[in-house]
Amino acid sequence: MKESYITFFRRFWIALIVGFILYNIIFPETFSRESIVAKIQSYGNYGWVIFAICHLVRGFVMLPSTALIFAGVFLFPNDLFMVLVISVIGIVISSMIVYYFSDKLGFSKLFDKNTKASNLVKEKLSGKYGPLFIIFWAFFPFVPTDLICYTAGAMKINPIVFAVSIFIGELILCTVYIYGSSYFI
Repeated sequence: MKESYITFFRRFWIALIVGFILYNIIFPETFSRESIVAKIQSYGNYGWVIFAICHLVRGFVMLPSTALIFAGVFLFPNDLFMVLVISVIGIVISSMIVYYFSDKLGFSKLFDKNTKASNLVKEKLSGKYGPLFIIFWAFFPFVPTDLICYTAGAMKINPIVFAVSIFIGELILCTVYIYGSSYFI
């Protein structure tokens, strides 16, 4: 009985991720900075709460945090430090949620196989420079951070090392995004 719930949950989550990715491809304007700003502004005084909640749940559906961060800069130009704090904390928490649930989705089975690719990933993440690899992955803006979260969770990388590495990488990236974009806004 318990196994059927897990299977249902796994299929539901995968369908949710695929659905949001397809929706984002078909209707990219929905998750644009302007659209996010308009939606958050519609909540008036609860804007900060909605902004934080958006950061927490975006990891479940693999939506990039970049548009949300830029929307925060536009919404709260006088509180950039708070935008940074909420963004980084939200990204780390959502990354840890993805990390912990990756095994429930069956991602660990991908690394049970002894293939060249899986061995290379295991070596990079578990090796001496594993934390640096995670930091650079989180910092590099052209790859989805959620992918490394699923991978690290499936491989059962030390959760503290993972969280600290994600924090450092995202702190650097978010700082550049927030204070760099505020210069232009």
